[in-house]
Amino acid sequence: MSRPFSVAVIGAGPAGLMAAEVLSAGGAQVTVLDRMPSVGRKLLMAGRGGLNLTHSEPFERFMTRYGAAAERLRPVLEAFTPADLIAWANGLGQETFVGSSGRVFPKAMKASPLLRAWLGRLERQGVRFRLRSDWRGWDDDGALRFADETVLADATVLALGGASWPRLGGDGGWVRLLREKGVAVSDLKPANAGFDVAWSAPFRERFAGQPLKNIALRFGSQVVRGEAMVTAYGLEGGVVYAASAALRDALPAVAEIDLRPDRSVEQLAAALARPRGKESLSNFLRKAAKLSPLEINLLREPGPPPADPAGLAERIKSVPLTLTAMQPLARAISTAGGVSFDAVDDGLMLKAVPGTYVVGEMLDWEAPTGGYLLQACFATGAFAARAVLSRRD
Repeated sequence: MSRPFSVAVIGAGPAGLMAAEVLSAGGAQVTVLDRMPSVGRKLLMAGRGGLNLTHSEPFERFMTRYGAAAERLRPVLEAFTPADLIAWANGLGQETFVGSSGRVFPKAMKASPLLRAWLGRLERQGVRFRLRSDWRGWDDDGALRFADETVLADATVLALGGASWPRLGGDGGWVRLLREKGVAVSDLKPANAGFDVAWSAPFRERFAGQPLKNIALRFGSQVVRGEAMVTAYGLEGGVVYAASAALRDALPAVAEIDLRPDRSVEQLAAALARPRGKESLSNFLRKAAKLSPLEINLLREPGPPPADPAGLAERIKSVPLTLTAMQPLARAISTAGGVSFDAVDDGLMLKAVPGTYVVGEMLDWEAPTGGYLLQACFATGAFAARAVLSRRD
């Protein structure tokens, strides 16, 4: 009898587990190895505030979220679409719903029920797990080298993640190992992270930890609506993350905050034209423009607000903030940079290391939060697994 076709999946995050599912369902003998003592740690962390699996917006708009990597990811995401991911979750008994922003969540909101159901399926399909296995590259014979053993496999799927949240397992140590094999790897950089702003001491002490709701952030031609959070170091949150790639690459950068995106400059100027009398500026802005104490004080951070109604309206619509630096990788939600798409073939196999495939955040792509990150991780795992199965003969 011929021996089973064996695949080693290194990394037990969403991309690696999805690869393991597709491979084992296709008849491969799959072993998942991970340096941590348990699986799916970053997935569980992502689900603490509500597991945002994917997004319900039209597919063509969905694709634009991947920026420069969109066309390289297109066949991957067409093969495993947001609808496919929703059907997969439903198949695990984890029904989903679409939130008001179009984001898709499991009804349980948390990641743990989905992960438990998923691991049960993998166990039934014969997937084996070897935890506390720290990958060290390859030996001279091409076997996978770990701290205290070597592993031979017919194919390997690398799903080691980026370098954000390193305490959960992804530390980017694989960059050196792949570069030693001649693989083109771009330096890893933070993505979906906050930015430093030199707040005045009174503003920082009073307002750190408070949200800015229903605002718009403008940088260049990009306008993003949503929310942000004032922090002691600066600013973070959805509108910042959505523009983080452009902001990061332009540092130091001046972004503008529109505190009233639903009102025009002319409308605000008309409201601010009424006599102020003896009212303080704060009271006047609170009543005339419905600004909160946080918003009123934010207007003052770039300097004294203009006195005339038109100038004051302009300041409300475009508060300039100088972003001086981005938070480091360890504080980022995700990672930019990684294995160049030119270093892999159409099935995500490394050209320099035949039989070895790369998935998830190891590849050089980035996207904002909103379901786009997990969608691409799941999709690349499934795509590479199908490529492995198609070539096993």
